[in-house]
Amino acid sequence: MTFSHELLEMLADPNINLCAFDEANKRLYAYEVCDAVEADPLGYKIGKVTVSDFVLPGWFEPTHVGKNEKLAFKSKVTKPFQLLQGGYISYFDLNGGGWQQLTAQKGPSDARNMSAQTSPAAPWTARPRVGSRRERRRLPKNQWLTSTAS
Repeated sequence: MTFSHELLEMLADPNINLCAFDEANKRLYAYEVCDAVEADPLGYKIGKVTVSDFVLPGWFEPTHVGKNEKLAFKSKVTKPFQLLQGGYISYFDLNGGGWQQLTAQKGPSDARNMSAQTSPAAPWTARPRVGSRRERRRLPKNQWLTSTAS
């Protein structure tokens, strides 16, 4: 699951620089395709291997409401920016708040109606791991460390 999650996100945004603009809230949502549905423990199977579910491009577009468009590959996401319980999304607050993270604590939640200031704090396990895509998103590219793996 973790491998497919990271692979899907690298394929969708290899340079970790894509964002979806939320004009009403003045936010840029990170184009992370697996985070919103990450807590769905089932994923889906390819042969005998369980892989991560992911949201489709329409999930990042609020204009897709009511068009009966599929917004996730397998999960029950029904609206743009909807987070399943335990799902999360990072956003950059254009009002000066920098990078924030939202986590759906209960049931499906619309990220556009949530804020980092009013939402319960995410558990420490939700913090970006060193070297992860979420950690790198917060750093200028000239501060990224080059891998020593060969």
